[in-house]
Amino acid sequence: MTASPAFSSLLDRRRLLQWGAASAAAGLLSTQVESARGFAANDTIEVACVGTGGRCRRLMERLGKLPGVRLAAVCDIWDVHRNMGLELADKAALSETDYRKLLDRSDIDAVLIGSPDHWHTPMTVDACDAGKDVYVEKPLTHNLEEGQSVIDAQNRNKRIVQVGTQQRSMPHLIEAREIIRSGELGKIHKIQMSWNRNQERWSRPDYKINPQSVLWKQFLGSAPDQPFDEYRFRNWRWFWDFGGGIFTDLMVHWIDTASWMLDLDAPSVAMSIGDQFASAGLWETPDTVQTLLRYPEQNLQAHFEGTFVNHRNRSMLEFMGTDATLYCDRGRYEVHPQRHKRVTARERVDGVTGVRGADFFEEVDGAVYHLANWTDCIRTRKTPSCPAEQGVRSAAAAHLANQSLRTGQAARFKK
Repeated sequence: MTASPAFSSLLDRRRLLQWGAASAAAGLLSTQVESARGFAANDTIEVACVGTGGRCRRLMERLGKLPGVRLAAVCDIWDVHRNMGLELADKAALSETDYRKLLDRSDIDAVLIGSPDHWHTPMTVDACDAGKDVYVEKPLTHNLEEGQSVIDAQNRNKRIVQVGTQQRSMPHLIEAREIIRSGELGKIHKIQMSWNRNQERWSRPDYKINPQSVLWKQFLGSAPDQPFDEYRFRNWRWFWDFGGGIFTDLMVHWIDTASWMLDLDAPSVAMSIGDQFASAGLWETPDTVQTLLRYPEQNLQAHFEGTFVNHRNRSMLEFMGTDATLYCDRGRYEVHPQRHKRVTARERVDGVTGVRGADFFEEVDGAVYHLANWTDCIRTRKTPSCPAEQGVRSAAAAHLANQSLRTGQAARFKK
């Protein structure tokens, strides 16, 4: 498969390192953000929800329950999703098909973006330029070239931008990060990540979508012109024009967590493989992938595997240290000492109501914590858990993995 133009030019590695440094340096970002308007504790934050598909509506359910928040408007280019979003919003909520009309309104304070990936950066930039704070689903970018534009928009407008990698706000993972930073694991040279599912998504159902109910040209945006295809419309994650497959949809969660816990730079090189064992003729992206990322500045390798044909190891992240290994998933962490090392074996399991001994826990509702962090930062103007710099850097690792996948060669950042 030939790489698309968006993947053909690699981003200067120095710029990626600058993105990480910008958010790590307390001075610049926090000063810019805190100089913008804050909200009093009893002020209502008026939120417009853009792209009200399934993920956005799940976020709306949580956001609408937070104190001092009103879901004041919804926007979607499909009548069905727009109406479903209205059912979750305030009874007097506005309804639009063009998100720019909502950004023009002075009575909208913030925007929740749940659109397909190729719209994340344009919508975030437009919202920041309109003076709105933003919660945007991951991945923040659809290609490497978009990164600087969204960081610049956040900072020049002094906006709160929260990228939806919610692991950063989960209490048990915040505690796990403290374990890593204590040095208890010893030197960490290897990270193992997985996101494995066994879900049959290989049929092409008749969705019975009326093309007249979809503003297809508006959905396409920057994507090449093409006829309406209801399968692509409903399964956009698995097509390069709109998404990036398993790496941008799933790996980005754990590589972001690892970056946050270890203060990682961008990877210097990625080597990937992928196959369509079950999705051939239906998806463009593979249903089974692996990638190896190198982080020479941290003397670290990171491996990720993902598939839709087997759920062994489900979704997890392991930090493999010289003294102990730290296992993490979305509901627990476990510390496993190496032999003859003075490390205490222990675990923390949150919110589990099922049978002990399960291989995966995911009952911690990280989105609630992450949205609460966002609304708190809107009020205080403090830097949120995952600002644009961090979202760009984590997405860049996934884009590099995809570039290797699509070219069949190791992908490197230019130094």
